[in-house]
Amino acid sequence: MLLRTLRAERMKLSHSPVWLAFLLLPILPAVMGSFNYLQNISILQDQWYSLWSQHTIFTCYFFLPATIGVYCSYLCRLEHSNYNWNAVMTAPIPVFHIYLAKLLAAAVMVLLTQAWTGILFVISGKLCGFTSPIPPELPEWLLYGVAGGAVICALQLCIALVIRSFAVPVGIALIGGISGLAALAKGYGVWFPYSLLCLGMRANNPGGGMQCGTEQFILSSIFYLVVCTLFAVLWLKKRDVATK
Repeated sequence: MLLRTLRAERMKLSHSPVWLAFLLLPILPAVMGSFNYLQNISILQDQWYSLWSQHTIFTCYFFLPATIGVYCSYLCRLEHSNYNWNAVMTAPIPVFHIYLAKLLAAAVMVLLTQAWTGILFVISGKLCGFTSPIPPELPEWLLYGVAGGAVICALQLCIALVIRSFAVPVGIALIGGISGLAALAKGYGVWFPYSLLCLGMRANNPGGGMQCGTEQFILSSIFYLVVCTLFAVLWLKKRDVATK
């Protein structure tokens, strides 16, 4: 049953406009980060690591959270219109499978986005004239970013289930990404869901370790995934279906 639900979500995404967001939005922080690096090359002297810090300033706090918000809003958009929730909730599908399929679909989109981000980073470095090897930590940064992004997916899906607007959850995701910077500055990043993306991608310290313990990062991610899943399942089970 879960595989069929996943297939339905994949079909929903296959010809959707979210692929424009997937292609275009990661290009903007790559361009902005590269420009910022070149403007401050006299003080940013670690080449790949300095460039990564400039890319992730824009990616983690602005563009990627908003992009995830777009993915999650779109995954709930069709159900919010034309009484589709009524059809979904009366289908012989466990509520848990409905939410999990959306979460997995959004997480796969984040995985693809991270791969595209990594490609853009390498291209940017070559265009900046780097001749040193690509940082071996790059796959780790991207994969931990996927884990942090999955947490944002789980939370954004809950928001998109409750708020039946497409734009409002995207705005909340953008605000959450900016708030993640403040949480990191106060030392609460590991406890704030939108900060996990920055921590995982080593946005503030690409040349060193994560600002929190790996175990803390994993436990915090699992905690938010479980809480969001429980909330979504209870919301769908207990709340009467109401559509526009």
